[in-house]
Amino acid sequence: MGDHLAGTVRRLRLRAGLTQEALAERSGVSVSTIRGVETGKRRNPQLASVRQLAAALDLGPAELDELLAAAAGTTEPSAVPVPRQLPAPPGPFVGREDELGRLDAVVRAGSGTAGTVVVSAIAGAGGVGKSWLVLHWAHRNADRFPDGQLFVDLRGFSPDSDPMEPAVAVRGFLDALGVEPGRIPVAAHAQAALLRSLVADKRMLLVLDNAADTAQVTSLLPGGSTCTVVVTSRNRLSGLVTGHGAHHLSVDTLTDTEARTLLAARLGTARIEAEPAAVDELVGRCGGFPLALSIVAGRAHTDPHLSLTDLADDLRDGALDVLDDADPAASLPAVLSLSHRALSDDEAEVFGLLSIAPGPDIGLAAAVSLTGRGRSRTRALLRRLEQASLIGKDASGRYRMHDLIRRHAATAHHLADGTRTAALRRVLDFYTHTAYAADRLLEFHREPIELAAPVPGCHPQALSGIPAAMDWFAAEHQNLLAAQRTAAAHALHSTAWQLAWALNNFHYRRGHRHDQLAVWRLAVDSAGRLPDPGAQILTYRLLGRAHVVLGHHQEAIEALDEALALSKQQDDPALQAQAHYTLASIWPDGRRALEHARRALHLYQGLDQPIAEANARNAVGWYAARVGEYDTGREDCRAALALFEDHQDVDGQAQTLDSLGYIDHHSGRHHDAIRHYRQAISLYRDLDNAYETADTLDRLGHPHTALGHTDQAVAVWREALELYRQQGRDQEAEQVERQLDALGQQDTPDSAR
Repeated sequence: MGDHLAGTVRRLRLRAGLTQEALAERSGVSVSTIRGVETGKRRNPQLASVRQLAAALDLGPAELDELLAAAAGTTEPSAVPVPRQLPAPPGPFVGREDELGRLDAVVRAGSGTAGTVVVSAIAGAGGVGKSWLVLHWAHRNADRFPDGQLFVDLRGFSPDSDPMEPAVAVRGFLDALGVEPGRIPVAAHAQAALLRSLVADKRMLLVLDNAADTAQVTSLLPGGSTCTVVVTSRNRLSGLVTGHGAHHLSVDTLTDTEARTLLAARLGTARIEAEPAAVDELVGRCGGFPLALSIVAGRAHTDPHLSLTDLADDLRDGALDVLDDADPAASLPAVLSLSHRALSDDEAEVFGLLSIAPGPDIGLAAAVSLTGRGRSRTRALLRRLEQASLIGKDASGRYRMHDLIRRHAATAHHLADGTRTAALRRVLDFYTHTAYAADRLLEFHREPIELAAPVPGCHPQALSGIPAAMDWFAAEHQNLLAAQRTAAAHALHSTAWQLAWALNNFHYRRGHRHDQLAVWRLAVDSAGRLPDPGAQILTYRLLGRAHVVLGHHQEAIEALDEALALSKQQDDPALQAQAHYTLASIWPDGRRALEHARRALHLYQGLDQPIAEANARNAVGWYAARVGEYDTGREDCRAALALFEDHQDVDGQAQTLDSLGYIDHHSGRHHDAIRHYRQAISLYRDLDNAYETADTLDRLGHPHTALGHTDQAVAVWREALELYRQQGRDQEAEQVERQLDALGQQDTPDSAR
């Protein structure tokens, strides 16, 4: 009887949303008395105290009678035990603090919302740990639900059965709540109504695991406001969110730190610490997938003689084979295949096509060309794959597929050779033509190259100006690099070198020097496989330039000598001029550099190419200044600037203003130098050219120092230092640090460091 009183008081207090302390303050009954009653230690409290508690809880007549009867011992507790259906808590459990906190917050917020059942819809890919998370949270919060916890696996994605009928789940809950078979109505809707009646006003938790869709869940939802329902599904149950106010929670993969913690918990810290490199590779190849990590840990645990290095080697050779098992519950391919099986034919084909797309993610515009289905249809199919937790979409609207899911998609859905080839060609043409058009926005005076027309079904993206072009390059950078590698691997050699050409300005402006070298090395190889001497000359020349920027002078000379030799074979003065122009940038000997610049200028003057001529004249002025011929250099640079201004070439103007700033500073005209440098910096910023901005900021500090403007020099050098560090230009950064040290500014701000 004391246990019945304890349960009654606790249930009524929790329903009112009061702590023991709050109830004591409101009723005037001591906390110790309330605590004694609720723990069953105080079985015969004073009736006056019980009435005080009843008044504080604002009970209705029926509830008051129930409480008084329990206190007097005149009622018997129900013979039906409180249902405790939660499966055993998972172990070991790591991480997920954010998700656990969000679940706690939802329940806390919902406890004060009248008339609304609290529903959390938890979505994520198969094997990502949704049930693991929910069961851990449910056991940790079991005391919030004194009237019991109901659990059902709805088998929405089961390897050996169809999804459970909702009526079957309702009947199971009725049995758990002690309803005698003779009292259960025949009609399914009446059974659901009875369930709602039985859980009304109870503080219960209902865990509906592995739901197929919203329809499978709705008849299981309580009608009152005191229960909490947690639903897990591979699908995003938008119907629950829209129709029942469910709180959506997406479960993603574990972080690398959490993944290591999980492996250590399963295998022991000593074994993890003994092979750190292998653990790093296991973590990287499992990609934070809890099921994959658990399978790997299980293999290592059952075979203690298997080294983690050997296991990592196996995973590298065939990840899906290693993660497969005869037991479907312990097989990642089996778990993922259940999601794939639920897709329509159209959805499954797009799922397979996404697996062959180059790069780590894809935007909608590229996906339209990949699928060949049009914008609205592609968006709808991607949304369905996202709802099925097979792909994710980030805040910028880009779609990403987990590496293990991508591998599964590549093997699970058979794409006809023609379908695969056509899709790959469409998406490669998308990247090539969009990148080419974007580069034309960056430098429209650049000598163009000729591209074949896009294949049918390819729709290049239209961009509006320099900022849009630079943003597009930044968002697609890794995909463009992957597209070039893919093109070369499929013998699409024209596409491979053309992508390098289109990336050249972006790489230069953002300081991606090593990527620049990599794409031109591949471009040279691809151009060499084509009967196109012009492409071979161009790629060798720009490979040489990429070596120059990295300080690889011997490699640069070899590449540029090859370009010059090929251009002489073709008897093409424009190609020869380009080679000489680039050769000028190699030689530390200013006289040899000036000689190559003058050869380039002489050739360009007979070709009616005013922008190229202006570039060569600026180079002559620069190298003349480097050997101390400042007046000659100033004259050539002013002539170059006039040409650039006449043809509205902003990039050329910026370069020439920088040259004039250098000449002014070294000839003692420091105020003119500052003016020219600042004009150049303003234009470089308009062009989003961070690489040249850093160099000109560095040079600007010197005339400021010469004039005693220490604060201004420190400011521009700190800004240059930050840019150099962002671009990985360590040598330049160290030089600026020495300059700051010389001004007594070695304690640079944290942001610069």
